Amino acid sequence: MSGSDLVFKVSPGGHLQGVVRVAGDKSISHRSIMLGSLANGVTEISGFLEGDDSLATLNAFRAMGVRIDGPQDGNVTVHGVGMHGLKAPAAPLDLGNSGTSMRLLAGLLAGQAFDVEMMGDSSLNSRPMRRVSVPLSEMGAVVEGTEAGTPPLKIKGGQRLKGISYEMPMASAQVKSSLLLAGLYADGETCVTEPAPTRDHTERMLQGFGYEVRVSGSTACVSGGGALRATRIDVPADISSATFFMVGAAIAPGSDVTLQHVGINPTRIGVINILRQMGGDIEVQNERIVGGEPVADIRVRSSQLHGIQIPEEQVPLAIDEFPALFVAAACAEGETLLTGAEELRVKESDRIQVMADGLVALGVDATPTADGMVIRGGEINGGSVDSGGDHRIAMSFAMAALRATGEIKISDCANVNTSFPGFVPLARDAGLQISSQNDG
Repeated sequence: MSGSDLVFKVSPGGHLQGVVRVAGDKSISHRSIMLGSLANGVTEISGFLEGDDSLATLNAFRAMGVRIDGPQDGNVTVHGVGMHGLKAPAAPLDLGNSGTSMRLLAGLLAGQAFDVEMMGDSSLNSRPMRRVSVPLSEMGAVVEGTEAGTPPLKIKGGQRLKGISYEMPMASAQVKSSLLLAGLYADGETCVTEPAPTRDHTERMLQGFGYEVRVSGSTACVSGGGALRATRIDVPADISSATFFMVGAAIAPGSDVTLQHVGINPTRIGVINILRQMGGDIEVQNERIVGGEPVADIRVRSSQLHGIQIPEEQVPLAIDEFPALFVAAACAEGETLLTGAEELRVKESDRIQVMADGLVALGVDATPTADGMVIRGGEINGGSVDSGGDHRIAMSFAMAALRATGEIKISDCANVNTSFPGFVPLARDAGLQISSQNDG
């Protein structure tokens, strides 16, 4: 947490209106820098998310000798150095709050000739990394963390990696991506099988850079020793960031919002499916493919939501969207039950506990469970909420004010810049009565 705590104050009521283009997709922004750096030639990126997390990835590759111009208004030019052109950084790579950066880089750096150390902020340094270090060590990598299996991570260079077939115990796009990136440097074939579908941006983007990925059912395979060819990438708007506006429009009477150029990758549309099941009025318009990724405009109008039992097969497709979906559930008639989401306990915060505490503080009947939550919809009062330094929780409670009876004050909001710089002015333009100030 920074020395001065950023606080959101949101007045009750109002509705959302108009056409909104939210920040670029974080997952795709990360991967565009990583693959562009390893490609032969110059990769041009537009729509890049200039948030702290993606910038942590960009700065890491700069530290390893890659020339990167920008970002300027979302435009970035990456002068690729090829698969074996990275250089040892002069100091440990500081990845801030970004678990995606650290987990994906662990795989990518396991195949390099030099040693490297990665660290993060206090939140990232407490997140579990054995889920990537254990399978990477099966491939011959040497990845050392703390005794607790957390960062800092030390990766020893010059190891000869061998392809493995790995069955993931838990669905995680970050683990899958890490192993596929290590597989680019391994002898033979690396195959990863997932227990449930997770986002497939790595597989799609590898193919966009001309690298063959074989996907069959729930298994993705790459063979080592290939090359990446530079390309152009137009990063779609992030459906995770669009979610706050989708939920806000769904719960606030009189709302009608169109979100432009949103990525609707089939592995990411759980939030649309779940809101529709709750009675949300959502239209997907103008569907198209941009750079291998499906994109559309999403129109959301207010509706009376009702509680549901959230289908477990939708959980991995909406894992980052649950903080906002919990707010939708608080505004729905009846009871909403989430199970099978224990992954939420090891995100930027324990999102189950922090959201439950915040909802209860606002008078909502919310009961956390080991792997989810039970929420009975009803009135949302004003009050004070601690976001736990978690960007998605801060933005979710901001939208809750649309249906609150009094002002909602949210503390510890500085990390909103990790995924959605510009959230406050964009939300204000759409009709949310929000201000931000430093306390401290």
